[in-house]
Amino acid sequence: MEVQQFYYDNKIVKKFLYATIVFGVVGMVVGLLLAFMFLFPNLTDGISWLSFGRLRPLHTNAVIFAFVGNAMFAGIYYSLQRLLKTRMASDLLSNINFWGWQLIIVAAAISLPLGYTTSKEYAELEWPIDIAIALVWVVFGVNMIWTILKRRQRHLYVAVWFYLATFVTVAVLHIFNSFELPVSAMKSYSVYAGVQDALVQWWYGHNAVAFFLTTPFLGLMYYYVPKAANRPVYSYRLSIVHFWSLIFIYIWAGPHHLLYTALPEWAQNLGVAFSVMLIMPSWGGMINGLLTLRGAWDKVRTDPVLKFMVVAITGYGMATFEGPMLSLKNVNAIGHFTDWIIAHVHVGALAWNGFMAFGIIYYLIPRLMKTKLYSVGLANFHFWIGTLGIIIYALPMYVAGFTQASMWKQFNPDGTLVYGNFLETVSEIIPMYWMRAIGGTLYITGLLVLVYNIVLTVKNGSKVEDELAEAPALQRVAKGRVAGEGWHTWLERKPIKLTIYATVAILIGGIVQIIPTIMVKSNIPTISSVQPYTPLELEGRDIYIREGCVGCHSQMIRPFRSEVERYGEYSKAGEYVYDHPFLWGSKRTGPDLHRVGGKYSDNWHLNHMYDPQSTSSGSIMPAYQWLIRNELDKSQTEAKMEVMVTLGVPYTEEDIANAQQHMLEQGTQIEKNLYSDPDFAETYEADKEAGGADFIEMRNREIVALIAYLQRLGTDIKVNDLETTTQN
Repeated sequence: MEVQQFYYDNKIVKKFLYATIVFGVVGMVVGLLLAFMFLFPNLTDGISWLSFGRLRPLHTNAVIFAFVGNAMFAGIYYSLQRLLKTRMASDLLSNINFWGWQLIIVAAAISLPLGYTTSKEYAELEWPIDIAIALVWVVFGVNMIWTILKRRQRHLYVAVWFYLATFVTVAVLHIFNSFELPVSAMKSYSVYAGVQDALVQWWYGHNAVAFFLTTPFLGLMYYYVPKAANRPVYSYRLSIVHFWSLIFIYIWAGPHHLLYTALPEWAQNLGVAFSVMLIMPSWGGMINGLLTLRGAWDKVRTDPVLKFMVVAITGYGMATFEGPMLSLKNVNAIGHFTDWIIAHVHVGALAWNGFMAFGIIYYLIPRLMKTKLYSVGLANFHFWIGTLGIIIYALPMYVAGFTQASMWKQFNPDGTLVYGNFLETVSEIIPMYWMRAIGGTLYITGLLVLVYNIVLTVKNGSKVEDELAEAPALQRVAKGRVAGEGWHTWLERKPIKLTIYATVAILIGGIVQIIPTIMVKSNIPTISSVQPYTPLELEGRDIYIREGCVGCHSQMIRPFRSEVERYGEYSKAGEYVYDHPFLWGSKRTGPDLHRVGGKYSDNWHLNHMYDPQSTSSGSIMPAYQWLIRNELDKSQTEAKMEVMVTLGVPYTEEDIANAQQHMLEQGTQIEKNLYSDPDFAETYEADKEAGGADFIEMRNREIVALIAYLQRLGTDIKVNDLETTTQN
């Protein structure tokens, strides 16, 4: 039998590992800054690109795609070569994957603080960057599949199944969720509207968690846990059941993010049913991972790599028990929009993804550098302080979530809300926000210890060189099943078939849920009184999106007595038919805004944006004073309206031609409303005098457009108007 020599590409693994560490520090420091902004809301006062609304998506993107993404690539590039007994098919494609991914991260780090965002959770990046993501992801997939086809190991190990499913599914999710029509180089509108956009977004959002944060890391678990423990995987059969049931069921679960919303009831119930089923394959994978360590518990006590991995798998088990539980309607009614969800998300992120990434880093760096880890003691210290950080972060957030939910829903004997002022809830949970900040500080301290440990390990080690290996050439066998060969064993040597079957498995759920909602218009009722936004309101909505207001405020009143009493009539699907994108939100740090139109004066809104605490004592909202100073850019208004027409919004040619005049008229009316307040008039005159020749008329400032949008919200319908609802 011919034995061939070849070299593993270790340099690409080193590059991704270094990027993982750097962006881990960056992403988590931004997260810690955001945690302290809950305590000191004006911490970055007056700096628009450091405001909470703009930094929040930077934090989530940096941690998910920069930290976890680079860790995923590092782990895959190292393990794939060894599982297939071959070098990556193309060094060029590997390097395009690396440098392309880092450029995308840099583009995100620049564009998000500048306010270029689509506002869609985990998909905030604008259309040119979306295209770049798709291209780089395809480069990664081509390189991986090409490598599989030139392998020297006939059967594909379970980790490779998960890598393939990750590539295919993320590609499908990203492309379909990112369908948008550009207005300019950095502005676009989602092709989906309202309810449709919400369903597609959370089909993507839930499965971005599933197929970017879960399936690739399960593949890494199946490789690195047995390697670190020097034990075989507990059950081959369980790994088969785990893989196929997980990728089939996961894709259906997205609608559980939209329970009690305007999403059609059948879609909600479908999401609940599959979410509950999801616990079985998830826990099957956790059990397979933990039982792989049977007989190796003495090693777990001394090896920090295994310590990190054990807590990671346990965190995965906790998060995947909690997810299905939160999808039950009675539990979701308590947890949704509260800090319970923040706790849930971070148990998965900090324990499962963070600790698994740390374990892989501690495993790989000494091997790549041909040396020992500088300090096992420091690695153990990192483990314990990181674990303590997770606990101190998560537990107070659970308390905060239950506190919010119970306070929001309490009634007096006379039927009024006990806590009618939303801010009473906010002040009650400030101590929990302090605990979260302390927990985050401990977790990041552990990460900085890792940085120190790894730097000294690298300094003491050798230069990373490509590693010589040898393996027999792959021998041809019959295309069909041979005697005694099981169906799945046969499939494991057919990578193209396996990929096709995996693609079919993930497409079924998406097709069943999304096609009826998008293609069958009668599934979304329309309301005759609902009209498109005026040009000024459209510009105001874009400012609302730019500033990330949706990160703290929902626009979805659920049909609960407590919410209707607090906010007004519950939200209807037909009210969102012209919303590109939807802005239902995921978290209520502040109150719901769907019925805020007409609730306060124009001057109240101006003062609230200039100094939130002046109108709302105890508010933790930061000031947005630049909105009062900035001139409104009206140069793209007509182009925006034309794109909206393409998307089905019924603006007429006359509406577009007269857009500037309509904006001037509506802005002038708001200016008059502001000027009628004596206190404002005095401030306005002082501002005018200070501005001199550069003074901008109030009607032409960004705040006026935002006020126009906020005063419009929820005013299209009154309860009596619902009789005019029609099915189209």
